[in-house]
Amino acid sequence: MADGRWRAVHPGAWWLWALGLATAVTMTTNPLLLLVALAVLVLVVVSRRGDTPWARAFRLYLWLGLFIIAVRVGLYVLVGYKTGPTVLLRLPQVDLPSWAAGITLLGDLRLESLLATVVDALRLAVMVAAVGAANALANPKRLLRLLPGALHDLGTAVVVSVTVAPQLADSVRRVSRARALRGESGRGVRALPRVALPVLEETLERSLLLASAMDGRGYGRRNAVTSGIRRATQWSLATALLSLGLGIYGLLDGTAPAWLGAPLVAVGGVLAVVGLRLGGRTVVRSAYRPDPWLGPEWLTAGSGLVAATAMVLTSHSAPDALVLPLDPLAVPALPLLPLAGLLVAAAPAFLTPEPPRSRRSA
Repeated sequence: MADGRWRAVHPGAWWLWALGLATAVTMTTNPLLLLVALAVLVLVVVSRRGDTPWARAFRLYLWLGLFIIAVRVGLYVLVGYKTGPTVLLRLPQVDLPSWAAGITLLGDLRLESLLATVVDALRLAVMVAAVGAANALANPKRLLRLLPGALHDLGTAVVVSVTVAPQLADSVRRVSRARALRGESGRGVRALPRVALPVLEETLERSLLLASAMDGRGYGRRNAVTSGIRRATQWSLATALLSLGLGIYGLLDGTAPAWLGAPLVAVGGVLAVVGLRLGGRTVVRSAYRPDPWLGPEWLTAGSGLVAATAMVLTSHSAPDALVLPLDPLAVPALPLLPLAGLLVAAAPAFLTPEPPRSRRSA
């Protein structure tokens, strides 16, 4: 049922929730708040992800976050700018030649700059985890329905590309389990040919089934439109891109004239909407079992907005509470307002319906 206990939350609500948490994370370098945000992401994903292939890909984003932290720390040790009074480890310093002036390899590792590097990398890792949480919780195929008609083909390509890696991982897991049940041994490089061939065969079979399903549903049909509408769509989209580019440049450049900023952004936004509406006339789509937007969706999207709003308010009232004190080095504070906002963002783990399970997993 649409409002029963078992139903999938609207994919747009999950993306709004994840974007709210990502926005909140970008405004702080407080490691305590970053760890709380990461814990909220893990809690919600573990509680509300389904049994689809993309739902099991969240751990890959966590490993990617660890890789980002390791790379940032490695670059700091190699070519980082070492500052701070506390020396952790003394390493030899290598000054590069004149053509690479200003770059010094290695050098003394200092606690303050090392902590700053780790915290910045942790912030980026939590942002990556937020995107991974949205991908794990939101069905990308259902998210395709939300795109404008003019972007339907592009959205289809994106959905196919996003689901390729999880489906390949799921195929490898099934083939490996089948080999284990048959008593076949061998791992690593030796087992690669015996695993790759069944995976390739299953991938081709899945591609043929997808093509048949798309053909049976009439994918690729186009409405007949006049050449005038087609030209108007092209010109409006091209002018919108140009206006948005110049407007963003005007907003970022403080010396640019006033008309080059917000007015051009507004004009570009209007032209983009007009172009997308005109381009959507050529696409024929039907809505089968549309996703409802009810109380759980408002709760999910609103909880992410609460987290971002709490962080914005704290950045204006107490900005020092959102940063790691390095001069002098001290234990970071735990401000109550951002903490409460992040805890509110964990509400979807308890107050949203559980996702439906397939018969096999049930």
